[in-house]
Amino acid sequence: MTTKATAAIHTFSAPRDSTPSAMKKDKIIYWTTTGIVFGIMLWSALNFAFNPAMKGAFAHLGLPNWFRLELTVAKILGAFALLIPTIPHRIKEFAFFGFAITLISASIAHLSSGDGILFEIGHLVFFVSLIISYLYYHKRVREAADVVS
Repeated sequence: MTTKATAAIHTFSAPRDSTPSAMKKDKIIYWTTTGIVFGIMLWSALNFAFNPAMKGAFAHLGLPNWFRLELTVAKILGAFALLIPTIPHRIKEFAFFGFAITLISASIAHLSSGDGILFEIGHLVFFVSLIISYLYYHKRVREAADVVS
């Protein structure tokens, strides 16, 4: 007799689909979402660094100018950490986590300064892309570990 709980456990422990077409689909999803995160974070960092209006935007949010510079460097380093395949796993984890905190904090800062909810749709889309990239990154790491073992 199979209970719902037992069925749920078997669902999570079912063998992964490792057919070439499934692996290709996973690779496309991973690199597409990672490319979106890379592009947005790099564009954002360059905008922070070279757009004079960003000083005013950070002041509007109640943030100091030094934070703009710090965030620029962190976004550039994190974006390349996600993009370069040979970067160690732990550093990629920090980059994913840092970007999640950045997107959530940006939403809070904009909502707190009265920018409105429509402004946050972009942050939400990028956050969803980040989550998908993170999940598929781990799926690829597990598949690589299964191949080795």
